[in-house]
Amino acid sequence: MDDAVPGTPPAAEDEPVHDPAAPAPLNVPRTPTGDAGVDAALDRLGDADHLATDGHLEVYEDVHRGLRDALTALDVRPGPPVPARHPTTTPQRDPSGRPV
Repeated sequence: MDDAVPGTPPAAEDEPVHDPAAPAPLNVPRTPTGDAGVDAALDRLGDADHLATDGHLEVYEDVHRGLRDALTALDVRPGPPVPARHPTTTPQRDPSGRPV
């Protein structure tokens, strides 16, 4: 005997339920820059693909911190050496005529 009620749809257990808050990869391509620190920070963005939206902030702040550190490191690298003053045979004088 069939206990199903006529006109009742079968149970939807096999159909996946769409959850808009569930993690979904964005599949945004990331092109390598050639700078290991920057590339590592950009690769970290892929971690957000596997997190719910409430976990994205931590990833974004971490990436921002890494990119900021990479930019700051550019400012502390030594630049080219400052050229030495060319020696002259004539003593240099200031505008008042005194030797420098």
